[in-house]
Amino acid sequence: MLEITSRNSSIYAAFFLGFLAYTSAFAVIPTRRHSAAFGRISHTTRLHAGVASTPVENVIVLKDDVEVSAAIRKILADAASEAIEDHGYFALAIPGGSILKMLVGEDVLGDWTTKTTIVYVNHKCVNMDDLELSTHAKARKLFLDKWIGCNILILDGTDDGDSEASAYEDKMRALSEDVLPRDGASSLPIFDLALIGVGDDGHVGSLYPGREEVLVGDDGAWVLPVAMKHPPSITLSLPIMANAKKVVVAACGVSDKYPQGKSAGMRRAVAADDETLQTFPAVGLRSKATWIMDQAAASKLGSPYV
Repeated sequence: MLEITSRNSSIYAAFFLGFLAYTSAFAVIPTRRHSAAFGRISHTTRLHAGVASTPVENVIVLKDDVEVSAAIRKILADAASEAIEDHGYFALAIPGGSILKMLVGEDVLGDWTTKTTIVYVNHKCVNMDDLELSTHAKARKLFLDKWIGCNILILDGTDDGDSEASAYEDKMRALSEDVLPRDGASSLPIFDLALIGVGDDGHVGSLYPGREEVLVGDDGAWVLPVAMKHPPSITLSLPIMANAKKVVVAACGVSDKYPQGKSAGMRRAVAADDETLQTFPAVGLRSKATWIMDQAAASKLGSPYV
């Protein structure tokens, strides 16, 4: 099991920093939207202003993908233990993509899974057994079948994005507050841990640049349909992701094609001073999340991060 020491020990304190700063990424000019693409949502207009850079203490740089993966599993195990000790249950949000492989390991197995509810950050609207397109099917094959006793919220398996988003939100709302606590002020759900991946284009979950889904405010829908292509997807809104007790964004890995991994994307996500929610949605998590990446992904961050 990886030990995170010295500078990296700030990871636990960093989880709780800056939610108010996160909210500054949004303007405070709400307008109601009703459309076939979204169903009932509250749309928050975004002012075209840059977002403050990520606090240095929120950025953790490790050697390689092996260390990043081990750190993610340790965070998961620790968060589960803390949540179960605190209120008897563990609410976990996981995305598709590369983070699924980070969760594979014997070191994370334990009886915590019997008191755990898993919600998908994003998922394509496909049959749940589709190994090519279904995050649930991929997660089952990689690790979920070993996580005995988990309560997993899955989609209904249709290609109707509006219906799937509405039904998935209903399933979330049906969970008791013991299982999925709610924020007393906003009534938003509070996941004990939200794991988030980020794409080179800045998408988090299925919130993509240049689209209005990323602008949905905390008075809007919890789960949104995203009809960029067929089949469509569903995604948690950005306020739902950011409202988790602990938010972790992870990026690592290199290839022959990308010897510096996600370095360009991580610079934009963490440090660039000219990004907005519309240009690079990941910046909406800057002050709330802890960003864990390997040296390749961090190679373009510059001072003061590396």
